[in-house]
Amino acid sequence: MSTTPLSRRPLAAVAVAVAAALALAIPTTTASASAAPGPRDTAIAQARANVAHNAEEFGFGPSQDLVPKDVVLDADGASHVRFDRTYQGLPVVGGDLVVHQDARGRFRDSTRAAAHDPSVKSTVPVVPAQVSAAHALAAVPGIQDAVSTPELVIWAADGTPHLAWRTTVEGSGDHGRPAGRVVVTDAITDDPIGAYDADYQASGVGNSEYTGKITIDTTPISGGYTLTDPVRGHITKDANNVAAGSVNAGSGTPFTSTTNVWGDGKKFSTNRATAAVDAHANTAWTWDYYKNVHGRNGIRNDGKAATVFVHVGTKWDNASWTDTCFCMKTGDGNGTTDPEQVDLDTMGHEMTHGVTSATAGLIYSGESGGLNESTSDIFGTMVEWYANNPIDTPDYLFSDQSTPPWLRRFDKPSLDGGSADCWSSGVGNLDVHYSSGVGNHWFYLASEGSGSKTINGVTYNSPTCNQSIVTGIGNQKVARIWYRALTVYMTSTTTYKGARTASLNAARDLYGAGSTEYNAVAAAWSAVSVN
Repeated sequence: MSTTPLSRRPLAAVAVAVAAALALAIPTTTASASAAPGPRDTAIAQARANVAHNAEEFGFGPSQDLVPKDVVLDADGASHVRFDRTYQGLPVVGGDLVVHQDARGRFRDSTRAAAHDPSVKSTVPVVPAQVSAAHALAAVPGIQDAVSTPELVIWAADGTPHLAWRTTVEGSGDHGRPAGRVVVTDAITDDPIGAYDADYQASGVGNSEYTGKITIDTTPISGGYTLTDPVRGHITKDANNVAAGSVNAGSGTPFTSTTNVWGDGKKFSTNRATAAVDAHANTAWTWDYYKNVHGRNGIRNDGKAATVFVHVGTKWDNASWTDTCFCMKTGDGNGTTDPEQVDLDTMGHEMTHGVTSATAGLIYSGESGGLNESTSDIFGTMVEWYANNPIDTPDYLFSDQSTPPWLRRFDKPSLDGGSADCWSSGVGNLDVHYSSGVGNHWFYLASEGSGSKTINGVTYNSPTCNQSIVTGIGNQKVARIWYRALTVYMTSTTTYKGARTASLNAARDLYGAGSTEYNAVAAAWSAVSVN
């Protein structure tokens, strides 16, 4: 939730999540003689064949390969197979696609990111990797202990392929917070293409209220217990105030207890396990939300759990998700008004960045970046509604334990002084935490409708940008629609207009074209000027 502005350059062409394109192709699994391929493997094989048979539509040709990323299997047998793409072994940024198939594996439709034909004249760089690394370091001043790692890619996020160096600079900034930028330059001419943040961050500016006396899942060890969740698999560790840029999956110290009693429930507690209790429990709530509501088995839908770090950095008033270590990191707050950022919607927000990276891979700048942040706000909020905790009650105020009493709000995002209520041609030039306001406003209107109302003791008054009156269908239905839109129809370069199309497709699939739900989704988009 960092609000550091990104470049004012047109942003549709400048960014992609660090893990959105894989460097190496994943070989297709070959079934053994004794075991028939499962439905996932069958769907992938059918999708590969459908791409080959419809090569012109997909822009698929010689020297390209498909890297399976995700598979959604519908109850009726239909499938939606998501691929990243490579060209001569190089990842194509903005080349991802989704193949939609019926129950018999027949091609039904496609969704593609911006790139169509990713071919370039040469995959041999003129600019050496070390030159790119040095230029990237120079372009990102103020990062301590910086490490610069270039990767050769086909950059086609704006639809025009370039051989490019995607160079990740990682280190630490003020108070040990994670600091990272990805700098993209043309590997032939050395011209700049763009830059974006390497970490997904959430700004912790509020007083985190803890969730009271709760039950948490721990694991017995010799002489006591540890904060390892035996049901979901995640482990919560003390980062020992190491700078976030130095934290990796193997860092930190596991929390242990001889009594299986953890923390003291106080704000600004000197008991280091107190923040860990909230982080551990709220990560579990997020896992359960995705599994029980959307049928998703973990962040990558593979059952693998993340590592959760508390006490990261020194007075780091923030939280983040990092793909490279598959982990969440939370700081200690500012030491005066803000405790550790481990409340329900914040932990749900950060884990959702991992889900987005594993599915649509929404580029973290421009309109796709706003959608990325909005998606984390939406599902972080839905985790709060799912948990229905009596202390951290459900609402449409994101990071509502803050001072002032929220960081962002859904009914009228502009009340934070920077977020956009309505779409405009310049919204993609805003910082992603402000352009996300359009998506957040849409979600509120589709869920609750326009006008004034009080929900769980909080008063909202949501306007519309076209002076229409919108009737909501409830956040459970809207979240279900948004999840399907994210995992089935969105790609790395989806814009707000594309999100409208994706969510209408999802509403059609779930409730039928022309249904009350379909019409509410359309009306809410029009109400935020997305037509």
